[in-house]
Amino acid sequence: MTTVNTKLDRRSFLKVSALAGGGMMLSFSWLAGCKPTAEEALGLPKEWFELNSYIKIGENGAVTLFSPNPEFGSNVKTSMPMILAEELDTDWKNVIVEQADFYPERYDRQFTGGSQGIRQGWTPLRTAGATARAMLVAAAAQTWKVSASEITTSAGILEHKGSGKKAHYGEMASLAATMEVPEEVQLKELKDFKIIGSSKKNVEASKIVTGKPLFSIDHKVEGMKYAAIVHPPAFGMKLKSFDKSSVSGMSGIQDVFSISLFKEDYGRNFFDTTTFPEIVAIVGNSTWEVMQAKKSLAVEWENAPESSFEVGGFGGRPNTKVTVPSGLENTSSHKDRMKEYITKPGTIVRKDGDPEGAFKKAAKVIEKTYSAPFLAHNTMEPMNCFADVKGDKAVVYGPTQAPESIMGTLVQALGIPKENIQINLARMGGGFGRRAYSHHMTEAALISQKIQAPVKMVYTREDDMSAGVYRPAYSATYRAALDENNNLLALHVKAGGIPESPLHANRFPAGALDNYLAESWDIPSNITIGAFRAPRSNFIAAAEQSFLDELAEVMGKDPIEFRLELLKRAETNPVGEQNDYDAKRYAGVLELVRDKSKWNTPAAGVHRGVSAYFCHNSYVAEVVDIKIVDSKPVVEKVYAAVDCGIVVNPDAATNMGEGAIVDGIGNAFFGELAFENGVPNKTNFDKYRMIRQKETPKSIEVHFVDSKVDPTGLGEPFFPPVFAALANSLYKATGKRYYEQPFASQLEMQNLKM
Repeated sequence: MTTVNTKLDRRSFLKVSALAGGGMMLSFSWLAGCKPTAEEALGLPKEWFELNSYIKIGENGAVTLFSPNPEFGSNVKTSMPMILAEELDTDWKNVIVEQADFYPERYDRQFTGGSQGIRQGWTPLRTAGATARAMLVAAAAQTWKVSASEITTSAGILEHKGSGKKAHYGEMASLAATMEVPEEVQLKELKDFKIIGSSKKNVEASKIVTGKPLFSIDHKVEGMKYAAIVHPPAFGMKLKSFDKSSVSGMSGIQDVFSISLFKEDYGRNFFDTTTFPEIVAIVGNSTWEVMQAKKSLAVEWENAPESSFEVGGFGGRPNTKVTVPSGLENTSSHKDRMKEYITKPGTIVRKDGDPEGAFKKAAKVIEKTYSAPFLAHNTMEPMNCFADVKGDKAVVYGPTQAPESIMGTLVQALGIPKENIQINLARMGGGFGRRAYSHHMTEAALISQKIQAPVKMVYTREDDMSAGVYRPAYSATYRAALDENNNLLALHVKAGGIPESPLHANRFPAGALDNYLAESWDIPSNITIGAFRAPRSNFIAAAEQSFLDELAEVMGKDPIEFRLELLKRAETNPVGEQNDYDAKRYAGVLELVRDKSKWNTPAAGVHRGVSAYFCHNSYVAEVVDIKIVDSKPVVEKVYAAVDCGIVVNPDAATNMGEGAIVDGIGNAFFGELAFENGVPNKTNFDKYRMIRQKETPKSIEVHFVDSKVDPTGLGEPFFPPVFAALANSLYKATGKRYYEQPFASQLEMQNLKM
């Protein structure tokens, strides 16, 4: 067994108390103090993060876990309790799961994003469960006057086989609450897991399918008002004035006023958006009435000047200065500027060997440029929030991925100390990064403060899509130098975007080539961007893996074997010291997907493409099979091979993979948002094309590497590889390479239907 020290620094605490009726409550807050033994160190993450858990054991043996991380469909509300229940050695059917609200004094890092929930919670949650179990054993030993080493546990039952005595956890919980917390606890061996690695149904599945009120948009209280917001019609504009009288006579309208999200001296955090910090709010008796008034409100807008401000870093990164240029931007001019930047020298972020010299002596140079447009998040549940702000106290209830980040914004906006602000966490109807930017919560709180009444604010779909936090527009140029025998001499990537670069300079194929050059560039913009499922990776993987496929063809190599050759070099004789991937694990998913798909023997009429990528600490390889049926590309099947360490909940993990693959195929075929004079050209689903059920793959197979490594990311790593796997399969089917996303318009030019 692995022994874990429970002694933590003085910022951390473990409190135990007896509950009325004989139960036991344990509260944990640990900073990365759960240190591994030397034997375990190689298998654990390099960084440790704060994570809290909150456990109650009832006198009847029931175990309640208040899950600290917000839930938006990634199933952490089921998987995290599974980890706890495993080490507690309780019966899963006796576990009750409840969503914790935002309590920074109890829980640290209540953040859902970056596919890090299970990775960061793995050891702290296991230790929490094991600690509770050890205290229950100690209580039984004292009661039965036997040695604790003679007591065993199973499914929430304590047993002393020598005397035949048994008790369920609830019978010992009250006494256990008085026991001293052990300095060390032993964690289970992986072979002894009973819950982890088995599939458990989503703990909220029945509530979801029966329409129970899990979302803040369902929330109602007595005397609640409703609000809508009016924002500038274009990026690059701001509020000049509005005429309140233009709607004052309309049915149900109570008030109209402007609100400003940021005070002048406020230092913005990473998730404070730059879009439209001043808006107009309309308050009334129903959502319908305020939305009707919104159509009639007379508002005057003006061009916004250039501005700049400092934004706090995220995850230990330094602060950065953000410049928001003036002007009304256009996609046509964006494309022109990107073409211009492609020809200019970029900022060198990595250089191995002598790539310039290799290109000079090359017999052949392959150069291709890839691009992708802005994308909207389009979470199915509209952006919304309930707020009740009266005097110096505030309650805010809404969907957010990052409550800790929005707390600072609320404090400065409301002028209320954080100890008087309660953020209650709702289940999110989709997130994908969008709800990490929680300005909707600040807006609702300011509206409530103004009217001194509870209020529910709801965005329309048009609000979200026209004032969104978009996936940036990107471009990447890849160049390869070959000798006269088509041997690869050097690779050069130059990538950038509006307004950020997608480049991960130290990822594969860096480390696999003697001569490698990576350059980055970016173009400032006043169009607000933010994290979008697998940020930056979702584009650069598509470009990189499409280029490697084309390069393999020129070199006369099988696409999978070519990648494996490069990875073998990176494993046995790597170049550089900053490579952030494990070449052996990377190769492992390629080999697994090759075998499971029977790569070299596709079915008749099937055209297949492959792609693989590393991000969020995990490795995924995918094969996409398509057929052309009645002049239409049909995705027949997708094979995915995944190395994400130990899989906690296999069915849930498979479901996440299937969803990400479908999402990626839909964005690759159809996803696109363009701008004309600062105005997005699509504001609802009548124009913004989403994948339809009949267009999804007929079958998806997900295969997990049997791993003993601690869990890593899962919600995002499935997403990036599918873009290139689809593009590469389309090439096999049509004879045309696809350099621009989305692919649908190019297919139509080939007289193929979509």
